[in-house]
Amino acid sequence: MTFERLMREPEHLLLKCVSGSRAYNLALPTSDTDLKGIFVLPRQELYGLSYTPQVANESNDEVFFEIGRFIDLLCKNNPNILELLSTPPECVRYRHPLMDGIKPGDYLSRLCMDTFAGYARTQIKKARGLNKKINRSFERDRRSVLDFCYVVEGNGTVPVQTWLSARSLRQEDCGLAALTHFRDAYQVYVHPSGAQPAAGSNSDPAAAAISDPAALPFRGIVSDVSANDVQLSSIPKGLPPLAIMHFNKDGYSLYCREYKEYWEWVEERNDERYQSTLRHGQNYDAKNMMHTFRLLSMAEEIAVHKKVIVHRPDRDFLLRIRAGEFTFEDLMSRVEARLAAIESLYAQSDLPEVPDAAKAEELLIHIRERFYDKL
Repeated sequence: MTFERLMREPEHLLLKCVSGSRAYNLALPTSDTDLKGIFVLPRQELYGLSYTPQVANESNDEVFFEIGRFIDLLCKNNPNILELLSTPPECVRYRHPLMDGIKPGDYLSRLCMDTFAGYARTQIKKARGLNKKINRSFERDRRSVLDFCYVVEGNGTVPVQTWLSARSLRQEDCGLAALTHFRDAYQVYVHPSGAQPAAGSNSDPAAAAISDPAALPFRGIVSDVSANDVQLSSIPKGLPPLAIMHFNKDGYSLYCREYKEYWEWVEERNDERYQSTLRHGQNYDAKNMMHTFRLLSMAEEIAVHKKVIVHRPDRDFLLRIRAGEFTFEDLMSRVEARLAAIESLYAQSDLPEVPDAAKAEELLIHIRERFYDKL
């Protein structure tokens, strides 16, 4: 089954709903229309070797779950699945009569505290991630290994490129040898033809240490500017090192990872949403924080009312969050208070620990049998 085939053969559908902001009562004039739904695999595909758990369009704003996958996630109290099952009637575009047997209240359990609060924490992490990206940008030209190498000099260190420049040397003139018992530290050697004579001297002292200077094809500190590590050279016996160098390899690795993440984010980000974040000036993704509080409220409502309220009655408050009316610190203090309250509510709730998996499996079999019998 593919998304395109499902659209051509809608007889496999059990449910098709408008989801996201329009179902939440949080849509703005610029909001997209997202769709979610449930389908049943053709019988021969279900019995065959390939099982398709879900399908989606290219932009991933239309997602449909196979009934087996749907029931499995329902038993895990997945928030997206519980929301889909509780979609407001005005957002339901198609509903097969077999869906009447799947009642949200039969599957709510104490797991909802972890799943809804867990999703809320994910939204907080995304909001914090944007804050970090806004406040720490990366130049387009990536820094090289040499930018993370330092030479011991006096009572401190200097960047290796500064050290090389002061001696009119190129990194290609150098050779490295690892220092034992000293992680990421190296002795730096210079080819006699590239070494600078001592002040007042007419000869090169390094050249006297070896019998054949021409036999020193040092490889350089790095192979080229795109290298991801330093490289070692064969050092002839008797040649004295000019310096001790340390490569901050951990710092370089962290930089490379954050550089990659930053520029991927720049290329993939929703620019309208990003500009909105800059306009409200709070330096966090306000939409993520809005969804944090939506999820926390839904978790509370499940504990108290034993139902999933998708159409948000707290629209005004949530949209104020999205508009950036609160500082990140204020919102986080509210989050901590809400989480504590949720834990207390679930501790007192008579919800089951987990949904009844045997009952869910029996229902799944019933739906498949009835569906295939009707084809």
